[in-house]
Amino acid sequence: MKKSLLCIVSSLAVLPTLSYAESPYFSLKDGDGFKRFSVSVGALHVMPQGKAQPFQVNTSVKNGEVSANGDIQVDTVLNNLNPNVNQSALAGALKFLGFFSGGNLGSGLSGSSKIQGLEQWNNSGTGLEAEDVTTLGLISNYYFTDHISFETKAGIPPKVDLKGQGKIYAPFSAVATPQIGKLPIEFANIDLKNDIFITDLGANGAAASARAWTPAFELQYHFGKTGVNKFRPYVGLGIMYAYFSDVEINPQTEKDLIAAGHMIANIKEGNAGASLEGKLSKANPQVDVEATDAFAPIATLGFTYDFNDKYFATGSVSYAHLKNETIITVTDTKHGELIRSQADIEINPLLVYAGVGMRF
Repeated sequence: MKKSLLCIVSSLAVLPTLSYAESPYFSLKDGDGFKRFSVSVGALHVMPQGKAQPFQVNTSVKNGEVSANGDIQVDTVLNNLNPNVNQSALAGALKFLGFFSGGNLGSGLSGSSKIQGLEQWNNSGTGLEAEDVTTLGLISNYYFTDHISFETKAGIPPKVDLKGQGKIYAPFSAVATPQIGKLPIEFANIDLKNDIFITDLGANGAAASARAWTPAFELQYHFGKTGVNKFRPYVGLGIMYAYFSDVEINPQTEKDLIAAGHMIANIKEGNAGASLEGKLSKANPQVDVEATDAFAPIATLGFTYDFNDKYFATGSVSYAHLKNETIITVTDTKHGELIRSQADIEINPLLVYAGVGMRF
């Protein structure tokens, strides 16, 4: 009885192994020298193919918001007159007034402005593009059969420079109403319009940088047969996950954005004239930049070449349709978010890999 029970238990223990061996999906008989695992290490060169996408900018100054002008130079008003409106008589009157006032319009005379254009706008011709980078790649494969494998592709996360393109301008316009004492002089309204320069994204090297973590996972089909074909091409299809850390902005670009933050804060503080003159506000603007995570489909065409049943060389070309978003904010503890700027970054990388590996 004990011997019979032992035979039954032994048979049950062997049954999963026999089933596993006979499975068409988990066959151990696919070829001489077949091994389940492989790893390789090599150079991974990433070549982004995407194009720069325009920045969209939002500020806390709503269309139609009214702000006191405060002290303002006559020349500042003249330099910001709407060029599409004939205001020659008004310009002459301002120059005449400035002659007697030392070129300055005090807050008791400058009145207020109804501001347009700063709530939201797009900057065509601007954006960020990721530059080429090379890092150490690491690839591992688990082979379900001699033909089908699951690959994990990763690398040492490289620091990627984001090249800036274009100049960002704020499309400022307003109707300024002078006053005498507290009495507005509406018949003397001044039509203002100007594109105010904010920053040149391409003038100071990389506009931003980030460390890119981009693991990829693929199912692959390998042509040929282990122990028969030394050269075996393969194709793969899967998904890439992209995470970006240590995102930094160019110091000069950051300085320009802080100045833009003061411009918006001056308007919120009822000192719109100072915003046109680039003066500091009472705020303390801080710049923050972040990049969103993203998933992307990835396709691969590659090959392996066996030196023997253990060591091999490998090469591949992959393409991932990858896009994420960069968000730049300028905030202040008192005023909250002053500026929010967003742009898609089309990375769409072409990944070229060459390495050597081992099977076990």
